Amino acid sequence: MRFAIWLGMEQTWDDLLGSAEHAERTGWDGIWVADHFMADGERSATPRLEAWTTIAGVAACVDRVRVGVLVTGNTYRHPAVLANMAATVDHLSDGRLVLGLGAGWQVNEHEAYGIELPAPPERLARLDEACQVIRLLHSQERSNFEGRFYQLVDAPCEPKPIQRPLPLLIGGSGEKVSMRIAARYADEWNCWGLPDLMAHKAEVLERHCLEIGRDPASIKRSAQALILMSDDEDQLRRWRADRLQVPHIVGTPREIAEVMARYAKIGLDEFVVSDRTLGRETSERRDRMDQFLDEVAIHLPGRSTP
Repeated sequence: MRFAIWLGMEQTWDDLLGSAEHAERTGWDGIWVADHFMADGERSATPRLEAWTTIAGVAACVDRVRVGVLVTGNTYRHPAVLANMAATVDHLSDGRLVLGLGAGWQVNEHEAYGIELPAPPERLARLDEACQVIRLLHSQERSNFEGRFYQLVDAPCEPKPIQRPLPLLIGGSGEKVSMRIAARYADEWNCWGLPDLMAHKAEVLERHCLEIGRDPASIKRSAQALILMSDDEDQLRRWRADRLQVPHIVGTPREIAEVMARYAKIGLDEFVVSDRTLGRETSERRDRMDQFLDEVAIHLPGRSTP
């Protein structure tokens, strides 16, 4: 199982790049950033780096790890523009980009920038068409497409990505529509969730694959949950008393390793660790990154100390 670090965009560029370079040196397998312009529900303006320009910079500065945006909001960029952006970043990374894509959801960002946020059924229909547009542009010399939302007329995308095909990751947990879109188009699928939920979702994905005649094994699976790790029992008790609204794992390194083993047992290909709960200071976050590799990941089959 691979482990990737998800770097918070509220950092300065120097701090974020330093953590990306640290991840590369110490044995992490991937670097992700989030595609948001503000926090959910935020009214004041917290400084925040933009996702695609940031990952392009990271891609040019690190040499080994996979890089990507987890996940790109489809409502923010026309998929033809995104296809060209992704092809360029794949060249900057020498073929290490994963194109993460989701339907888009955060209300306050759309309201602040005057970006249309259709109802969920239309957003998912747009995502379906966007996947088709991107696949066409990355595979055809000239592309034509007549969709409900997007149209292409003799459209080029040059240079093509180095990777053929460029890995497309679809993020989403909706069992009726978004996971069916993943079954149809994705090379990778991502969802927030603890092991039991991920096992259930994997079964749903497999059913969709079988319905359309696709081998479920052809889609890699990844997940994330916030990591709250400490050897201090008092701190662990305080964390366990909190009522976080997103999936999270609280425990000592050994306890977290046991949860990671459960993910591995259900066939998860990558677990994504957000640095937002690893510490307030840059040095503390990097120490926790090291601790995760040295005391958690090391216990999984196939992992070794870098």
